[in-house]
Amino acid sequence: MRRPAGGAAGRRPALAAVAVIGALALAGCGGSDSDSGSAGSGAELSVGSAYIPQPVSDSMAAGFLTITNEGGTADELTSVTSEAGEVTVHETVDGTMKEVDRLEVPAHGQLVFKSGGNHLMFEKLKQQPKQGQSVTVELHFAHSGPVTVELPVKAATYQPTAGHSGHSEDPGH
Repeated sequence: MRRPAGGAAGRRPALAAVAVIGALALAGCGGSDSDSGSAGSGAELSVGSAYIPQPVSDSMAAGFLTITNEGGTADELTSVTSEAGEVTVHETVDGTMKEVDRLEVPAHGQLVFKSGGNHLMFEKLKQQPKQGQSVTVELHFAHSGPVTVELPVKAATYQPTAGHSGHSEDPGH
């Protein structure tokens, strides 16, 4: 594992990588109330396919990503924070979008945020993200430690290339 040496200012990608690796290492550790006594079967979370389409609004944007849980225990995404602005979690059911305070990340499964489905809503942006930049978010879970993710800003028309979540390394999808 690489750690930033000295002055961490300006080394956000390295710090984000360390934070993600640390959170993943901790995710398998601490027992939770819902961990029905089976040692080592906690949530094992990873995040991929993260992006923000370049917003047309200067104050609002949507974010998409896939949270994969390879562990034997479900977890829940409870909130998302970012220095870029306020972030809320939205669920889309039968074409209707609503803000929710938590979404399940199933054991041995995925929580997918995609266009037309579940998504992150960024509001009161401090500045409009531009293509080529990235926005840092911190995902907070009911049982696992926080995970920091960089969401690259893609073209407004960007569509993930493989499958529903953009993962190509998962043969099950």
